[in-house]
Amino acid sequence: MFRRIGWQVLLVGLGFLLAAGMLAYLAATYTTEFRPAPGGTYVESVGGYPQTLNPLLSAYNDADSDVAALVFSGLTRLTPTGEVEPDLARSWDINSSGITYTFELRRDVLWHDGIPFTADDVVFTIGLMQDPDYPGPSDLAALWQSVRVEKVNDYTVKFGLQEPFAPFLDYTTIGLLPYHLLKGIKAADLPALDFNRAPVGTGPFRLAEVSEAEGRIAAITFKRFSRYYGAAPYLENVILRFYPNPRAALEAYEGGTVEGVSRIPADLLAEAVKQPKLQLYSTAFAEMAVVYLNETISATVPFDDNRVRQALFFGLDRQALVNEVLSGQAIVPQTPFLPGTWAYNDEGVFHYEYDPNKALGLLLTAGWSRATPTETLHNAAGAPFAFTLLAANEPQELALAQSIAQQWARLGISATVQAVPPLALSGVLEARSYQAALVHLGIPGDPDPYPLWHETQALAGQNYAGFRHRRISEVLEQARMTVDRVQRLQLYHEFQQLFMTELPALPLYVPIYTCGVDERVQGVQINAMLMQTGHRFRSIADWYVLQRRVVVGETQ
Repeated sequence: MFRRIGWQVLLVGLGFLLAAGMLAYLAATYTTEFRPAPGGTYVESVGGYPQTLNPLLSAYNDADSDVAALVFSGLTRLTPTGEVEPDLARSWDINSSGITYTFELRRDVLWHDGIPFTADDVVFTIGLMQDPDYPGPSDLAALWQSVRVEKVNDYTVKFGLQEPFAPFLDYTTIGLLPYHLLKGIKAADLPALDFNRAPVGTGPFRLAEVSEAEGRIAAITFKRFSRYYGAAPYLENVILRFYPNPRAALEAYEGGTVEGVSRIPADLLAEAVKQPKLQLYSTAFAEMAVVYLNETISATVPFDDNRVRQALFFGLDRQALVNEVLSGQAIVPQTPFLPGTWAYNDEGVFHYEYDPNKALGLLLTAGWSRATPTETLHNAAGAPFAFTLLAANEPQELALAQSIAQQWARLGISATVQAVPPLALSGVLEARSYQAALVHLGIPGDPDPYPLWHETQALAGQNYAGFRHRRISEVLEQARMTVDRVQRLQLYHEFQQLFMTELPALPLYVPIYTCGVDERVQGVQINAMLMQTGHRFRSIADWYVLQRRVVVGETQ
């Protein structure tokens, strides 16, 4: 009996030794780590209210753009460098003449109600923008009205252009609408559709609930669309809460109501930095602040003189403007194109560093002088160098305009800042009834400067400076009709060189876009360049709030 008990004790001991050895082996060979897990909710505050949850009407409202980015998809989408890549389209082909584009569609796409996406949806959406009563952006309407759309089969669509137009692919990024839900409507019906409060798209999230307060959309809840054709997001829910302005949006985070803030402007950045758990993500935004100089009024202000325009630019310390007014939250460009995008090239481009002495020398050669350093410059006829600088009636814009005026005052130039309502500024530009104006140009995607600087646009188009230059016009004509990327790059390089010599406008800065996300939310990345505010969700499939423990081997 005792011998049997001894063997049992021995066996137990051996078992312990084997178990200990196995545990030691596992500890040496395997480890545990935490990985993202599906589920959870992310809540974000947005400064501004959505108006129409419809991608055909979202161009003028950032909150609408944010919603469209989660719910809808286009045939294509923009990369951070402004290039076009497939989305709902699997691929496309351009014929040798550059006027026929044939798109092959993905066959695995479903609308949020489970109906397959087909060519009918493409043809239907384009038809709405071709309608003379389309209430969206006029440039979209003008482009699509000149394009012939043909359904080849359920998954092939052909577009026929009247002539080669290299920026065409940019127009295929707009979100598409479901034919099966909206067939029969006309473009004039778009703003009043019930669909605009209960949209159905093909994006990674479907709209689940809209909450309203005081006649406005106060919050929207989105659910992960389980049958999305792209990478499945980890997050189960995304909730956007809307506030009257960016300050209120930041205060919502400070009060614990939300976990992220959509946009933190420069004047709130110092306050945001004080939040210990708020992670800030910054990147360039596809926009440029410029000063327009109206050359059509040369009888009263000498903006038609290239030497004067160069002097004004040499007399601006742009980096000081960025540091002092924008808290450093901007990039100073060397050309009118966005740094970091595919067409930007400042090689061989004339650079303007702050040099008031050079500015005064140019003004002297242009016929302007002053008896003492404190006087205003006068021309030979005794007329002072004085003009009005328009700026939108917003604190940051007015502060920037005042700083510009103060820098020019050191040269003896009198610029009087005049505030105008933001919505009225474009009307003043179109009427050419201004002298100088501080404006912001949106430049997402293909830069195509033709509408802004071609001589045919000087009186009735967007060439608000009234600038005319034959060679620049020729370059812009050729560039928008050249599909070959290498040739376009060469043409745009020449354009940037000519522009920075002629200076029909003064490029000031490209703003930095900053958003905030609580440290609880991980996997967040923001593109190197945001083409639209909604593009901050480009990587949302990688965002997560839940984790799971996984045992992995050393070789993995």
